[in-house]
Amino acid sequence: MIGHQTTMNVCLSSAGRRIALMESFRRALRDLGLSGRVCAVDTSWTAPALHRADAAWQVPSCRSPAFIPAMLELCQREQIGLIVPTIDTELAAYAAHREAFRKVGTTVAISGPAAIRLTEDKVATHTWLVSRGFPTVRQALAAEVLARPEEWAFPLIVKPRMGSAAKGVELVHSVEVLRVARQIYPDLIAQEVAPGQEYTTNLFVDGSGRCRCAVPHLRLEVRGGEVSKARTAKHPGLMQLTKAVVEALPEAYGVFNLQAFLSEEGQIRVIEINARFGGGYPLAYAAGADFPRWLLQDLLGLPNDASFDAWQDGLSMLRYDEAVFVAEGPPAGNGPAVARRAAGARAGNTHA
Repeated sequence: MIGHQTTMNVCLSSAGRRIALMESFRRALRDLGLSGRVCAVDTSWTAPALHRADAAWQVPSCRSPAFIPAMLELCQREQIGLIVPTIDTELAAYAAHREAFRKVGTTVAISGPAAIRLTEDKVATHTWLVSRGFPTVRQALAAEVLARPEEWAFPLIVKPRMGSAAKGVELVHSVEVLRVARQIYPDLIAQEVAPGQEYTTNLFVDGSGRCRCAVPHLRLEVRGGEVSKARTAKHPGLMQLTKAVVEALPEAYGVFNLQAFLSEEGQIRVIEINARFGGGYPLAYAAGADFPRWLLQDLLGLPNDASFDAWQDGLSMLRYDEAVFVAEGPPAGNGPAVARRAAGARAGNTHA
């Protein structure tokens, strides 16, 4: 353990509705005998997780030049030991400034800049997968498809090149519809439709770049781009392939979720890599994959009890909505918005 550390403050960035993730870090601290707070930041005081955090603050948008300076100042002042990013749009900023956070005593649970560049850009992801020989689908820019439509079999899946949370994802059945979609998203890409069922695999990679756990789940139902019903599936092919993918990424570290299709014949096609906690992670956690605990063990130099496959197969997650009730309006002034607990209220994580 680093200096026999007994206190660790954790901060969920862009915490949104990730209350289940917050609770898993609270339990990890307790299980490891650590004191400390699980805090949260977001751009809006209406983010439910702010009102379930031990302390919470409103911060500038991750796209703002003020974001990193504000987070560095907050981490130093509040003695944050670990930042956990949760959305795609903030990953590049954190990855580029990992060393600056280390200098104030904060570790960001994120891969290096090269891995983030590969995973946030769907063209770069596809090129890298193909170059490494990993199975994927045929893909091209929508402009290239429109230039030679006779070479493609419709329908096609289209999505923004730098998109996330299923925004702009659409099944298009004709050249005409594709042309209209590209007017909305000029950077649109097109993919062939992969056969089979869609799976997400949640993976944990330790500080040495070794994948210590892989938990696939079948996506049974999706609502607004977020999995609402799913079931864990101990599929050796998916587990070994996704492990190989993340271990091949440059400077891989922390938590990943990979999207892939599995056909009836057993063929796997990887379609997307996300270098963060996925919205469906609470299912992996409930099945026994304690990523928060393992992140803390790795950070503190404690013996890591991560297991690649010691988790429950066939466990289903059936989500429903709960609410946080807050009597106060937005905090006055520009000071920190400290989260207030609402008596008797609970909320579930439904972040994509």
